[in-house]
Amino acid sequence: MSEAFIRAARIIEVQTLFVPINTLRVPHTRYQPRRGLHLHPSLSAPEHQASSMVPRRFKPIEQCTSEGRSRQTVAADLDGTLLLSRSAFPYYLLIALEAGGPLRAVALLMSVPLVYLTYVAVSEPLAVRALLYVAVAGLRVSDVEAVARSVLPRFYAGDVHPEGWRVFRSFGRRCVVTASPRVMVESFAKAFLGADKVVGTELEVGEDGRFTGFVAEPGVLVGEHKRRAVVREFGDGALPDVGMGDRESDFDFMSICKEGYIVTRQKYRAVPREQLRSRVVLHDGRLARRPTATNTLLTFLWMPLGFALASLRARLHLLPLPARAVSYAYNLLGIKLQVRGHPPPLSGKGRPGVLFVCNHRTALDHVMVEAALGRKVTCVMYRAPGFSEPVSPIMATVEASGRERETDAAGVRRLLDDGSDVIVFPEGGAPCREPFLLRFDTLFAELSDRIVPVAIDARESMFHGFNGRGDRSLDPYFFFMNPRPTYQVTFLSQLPRELTCGGGRSPAEVASYVQKVLAAQLGFECTGITRKDKYGILAVAGTDGHACR
Repeated sequence: MSEAFIRAARIIEVQTLFVPINTLRVPHTRYQPRRGLHLHPSLSAPEHQASSMVPRRFKPIEQCTSEGRSRQTVAADLDGTLLLSRSAFPYYLLIALEAGGPLRAVALLMSVPLVYLTYVAVSEPLAVRALLYVAVAGLRVSDVEAVARSVLPRFYAGDVHPEGWRVFRSFGRRCVVTASPRVMVESFAKAFLGADKVVGTELEVGEDGRFTGFVAEPGVLVGEHKRRAVVREFGDGALPDVGMGDRESDFDFMSICKEGYIVTRQKYRAVPREQLRSRVVLHDGRLARRPTATNTLLTFLWMPLGFALASLRARLHLLPLPARAVSYAYNLLGIKLQVRGHPPPLSGKGRPGVLFVCNHRTALDHVMVEAALGRKVTCVMYRAPGFSEPVSPIMATVEASGRERETDAAGVRRLLDDGSDVIVFPEGGAPCREPFLLRFDTLFAELSDRIVPVAIDARESMFHGFNGRGDRSLDPYFFFMNPRPTYQVTFLSQLPRELTCGGGRSPAEVASYVQKVLAAQLGFECTGITRKDKYGILAVAGTDGHACR
């Protein structure tokens, strides 16, 4: 059974879950329209009969010019046309996992062989309906929309077809026509591909605001349904100038366009993300790798062992180890902690503590900084994860209100005046996973002149150590579940007095300078995205943009 399951999963990755079998034998550049299914609205019956006797040939997309298209219209399929991957399965699985939970994702993965057999033996629309039912039945519309906005774009953006994108972006009016649910695709297509309109499969919604799991009329947009959808969208007299597709179920709508181009199966590298209309700066979700059927199966097989390993890694503090030995214990358990630079020594009696200003990558940043220092440090943060206290053997966490700046500032000053070293994260509570730094809050610059910037970078191969949705107390567990998690902590030189507020600089100037110094050390790019912007993009439930101080 396991061998058959793995074989079916590999077939899906190679041939895609939704590619008609006969396209494996019929050349993609030649299409014979079927009588009665491709009647152009502007043609009479005799004219259509005459035209249907002539085979319709579609040129490869490489022959489509992108010049002089600014006033024309294009209609393009998504999977296999604008995206390199011809399978939508990874995105259904992301919806099932992030909006429904691990059990739903496992159920979706286990249904793959049955869905594939349904597709081969019965029909493509029925297979899509079955997959959709398992993925979204009973989920709240708001949850699916949040996942489509904060999780899916990162995976879509890393899989854009270079030739499809070259042609698509050159048109003045752009429309995406896809068999995937519109609610999954629309956010990415409009923000990153510049689509003016997204026409996709519509899902039924119950009175309670949840998806029923069934497809609304007219059904799954493949073949004739896709052609009719294009006609409804553009009208009889203004059909698209160019139609783009990659499989036989796209030929119906391509045949009514003035020009039709087929995206062949030549191997290409994905378009660099910075060349899209928008850049992926913030994203959410647990999975670090694209969840193909094989990757997902291996991930779920690893999880029992990974959870046991994570539990052991998270409880190093139960061992009678001195603080300086914690980093060595991490190495023995497969956690690679790289410490660079020269951290300042412990402040002497009567001297104020050091303010460590760090960028934010995962929920364990403060734990790793303390392990790198080898001494107790107080972390001041807003809405600290409940798991942090038992994870760290040397940490004390103070929760800031995040709303009363003066109250938070007074509390941190007291700690520093008492000689305690303090860690702060001016970016806020939700970390940025991409090579960007968000705009730093200026409050830390007003607290002390003994400022030490700390550059933090984390590498995760399987799971992300932060998730804006769900139980935040599980974030450290997921980071420790990676087979070989890596942390790099670099202590930079303390800011000279002339670059602090005590030397006449404004808080904004100090915050901007520290942000640039950390970005240069990490090779990241500075942005002006604020905490409130971040929480709006990530749609973190129960927050309003107030974050760590």
